[in-house]
Amino acid sequence: MHALSIALHDPRTPWQAKALIGFVLAHALSPIDLIPVLGHLDGILIVPAGIALALGMIPADVINDARNKAAKNEAKPSMLGMIGMMLILLIWILLAAGLIWRLYLLLSKIKG
Repeated sequence: MHALSIALHDPRTPWQAKALIGFVLAHALSPIDLIPVLGHLDGILIVPAGIALALGMIPADVINDARNKAAKNEAKPSMLGMIGMMLILLIWILLAAGLIWRLYLLLSKIKG
């Protein structure tokens, strides 16, 4: 996944592959399922299929360079990754706060 995020920023990567990589990365990091009924099944299907398709769309020299850069930078957390993690955490906090608020309103109607 790290090599794909590096290839995403490479100017030699076609825009179609960039769009697909962005979708796959967003889906992999998102707490929201595209198909709620299937739960994690959509992640099990969409992420590997998207990665395989994106790897086929990226030129071999670009993906090799990205893999080499990923191997060298593996220990360094990226700013984009930190921002993404904070954004997902904020979404979960807001969802939990909304759920607690609705539960509070429901309980106050029952008592009063």
